[in-house]
Amino acid sequence: MTLLVVLATGGLAQGRERFPLYPDIKPNVRFWEKIYSRYTTRQGVLHDKHRLNIIYTVVDLVDWNSPGSVRINRELIKLARRHYKKILAELGAGRKPVTREEKRVAAMFPARSRLAFRRARDDIRLQIGQKDRFLQGVIRSGAYMHSIKKIFISYGLPAELAYLPHVESSYNPKAYSKAGAAGIWQFTRATGRQYMTINRIIDERHDPLLSTRAAARFLKSNYEQLGSWPLALTAYNYGQAGMERALRERKNYENIFNNHRTRLFRFASRNFYSEFLAAVYTARKLEKNPAIILDRPAATLTLRLRGYVSVSDIRAHFKISAIDFSRLNPALRKPALAGEKYIPKGFPVRLPANRRIRRLVANIPSRFYHSRQIRDHEYIVRRGDTVSAIARRYRITVAKLVRANNLSRKAAIRIDQKLKIPGRIPVKRREHITLLRTRSKFQPD
Repeated sequence: MTLLVVLATGGLAQGRERFPLYPDIKPNVRFWEKIYSRYTTRQGVLHDKHRLNIIYTVVDLVDWNSPGSVRINRELIKLARRHYKKILAELGAGRKPVTREEKRVAAMFPARSRLAFRRARDDIRLQIGQKDRFLQGVIRSGAYMHSIKKIFISYGLPAELAYLPHVESSYNPKAYSKAGAAGIWQFTRATGRQYMTINRIIDERHDPLLSTRAAARFLKSNYEQLGSWPLALTAYNYGQAGMERALRERKNYENIFNNHRTRLFRFASRNFYSEFLAAVYTARKLEKNPAIILDRPAATLTLRLRGYVSVSDIRAHFKISAIDFSRLNPALRKPALAGEKYIPKGFPVRLPANRRIRRLVANIPSRFYHSRQIRDHEYIVRRGDTVSAIARRYRITVAKLVRANNLSRKAAIRIDQKLKIPGRIPVKRREHITLLRTRSKFQPD
């Protein structure tokens, strides 16, 4: 393995090593390099969760897209795990290794301690390979990498931080986790709202470049508080406050890596910096491969709106399809794209960069601009109301009503609950409607 120690040439850590490869984390970095460059998503790696240099076996899995694949793969993994738990249990009971496989497993533990075998029996972990997914992420990153590096440099930060989305999302702008984290930087709504606009009309987490500015501010804050990039990057996963407590207790990154154990500081947080180092090395190697064709950045120009504008007017003026407009402006959410809300004043609309578009930018009709946002409307739930009945009454879909009010999947409502009615309301249906004050475009809706 090539040792990955990046020396500073600028930015906040000038004159020192920015991303040191500590001796204690070398086995972990090697492990993640294998996960990113050797094993595919059709392979499951059974390993010790504390000592990542101990790999028991690689389980060949069936295609995850084939019928019944989840059940089949779960069974294959279960059988392999059971096999190695049995070997370790027998070694822990003092039984001498007999078969070649038993001897191979025993040799992974130089001390041959019974206690070590018994502990290892309960520390078997599965890691699905990422080679194919990582490669696709490197290809996707070609569309954004140059611009993202420039953003980090503009904040006085190391350009290498542009490789972090390979760990977070495989550079997938549409990535969405079970915890609600979104975009290439995997911001949750709570953290994201501290650094960018997230509301019913705009969610900047889905825009790779807008969310990168948020990530830069977040990472810069981590670095300024913690003083090193290994700590700042780990805090991206674990949280700044948690890392500050760990640093007070353990004094430095290496001690935290080796000795810090809490309910929240577990496998993912402990390995986050190692994953980053492995991702930088693996991605750079793939970027230099002439056989791999990276995506190219789209040629765009930015129009910052002087007022509130409807999507339909913008698209008609510039003759842009709905698909292309949405692709170029991924931060805009359905209420804006569907015309229920105007695009907010000041929003940076991206357009194709060509001569025709540039000419049209200079000739946007003033009537396109509105002085205020389309108002929200409020309905107060009464006895006997249902979501479907309210939706029919105001000629909107149930999906729109549910989305506007963040209702649960069951769309449960209660008497006296206030519901937002998206879009313009027909005049004859306004008798039970209250107009809500329009909020600033930068405030969560």
